[in-house]
Amino acid sequence: MGLLVLLSDRRPDEVLPALGALLLDLKTEHLSVAAVRDVLALRPEILLVDAAENPGQAHAVLRAIREVDTASPTVVVIERRDLERFPWEMLADDLLYPGAPEPEIKIRLAMLRRRAGGAEGSVIRLGPLVLDVDSYVVTVAGHPLDLTYKEFELLRFLAERPGRVFTRPTLLREVWGYDFYGGTRTVDVHVRRLRAKLGPEHEALVETVRGVGYRAADR
Repeated sequence: MGLLVLLSDRRPDEVLPALGALLLDLKTEHLSVAAVRDVLALRPEILLVDAAENPGQAHAVLRAIREVDTASPTVVVIERRDLERFPWEMLADDLLYPGAPEPEIKIRLAMLRRRAGGAEGSVIRLGPLVLDVDSYVVTVAGHPLDLTYKEFELLRFLAERPGRVFTRPTLLREVWGYDFYGGTRTVDVHVRRLRAKLGPEHEALVETVRGVGYRAADR
């Protein structure tokens, strides 16, 4: 399961108490129309919108989401008494009640993901870094990176295996292929370019293990 973003002014355990048991990659943002564009820049797999405390505000946020993005799967968390207050079915793809148990949340999210056409492994996340392996789009903290094909493949290989250390010859073999005749300095050059594009704030996502090789930060 990829990143889930919960739009709420409450803690996740106050919105859906059973949510924490699922150990999902979850980020919480304010329930605000002004936050919508920044939230969508995170490229969440599913959006959860808390309508249980403030249905009117939640409806406005859902409407703002749909004005910008008609494709992102959305789930509205709502009290039964508010089901008929707004046409939720026009803006949300599914709903959950605040007291939904862990199995129900898990199943509904999985069904929504399948309907949305999500494919396992299509998005790789490493802290603020997001790699879409289908579109070759890479963002860090919501900002796109302009990577070459080999830079992308090197970053992808490391990000898929966070914390594991790989020697330069191993990276040459796995990323460049057995028929590549370049030296191991090729790896160093590409790592240096990757770090430059990640910038000072995020360059530590690719770590050097002195005397061995490189690894993606385990975060």
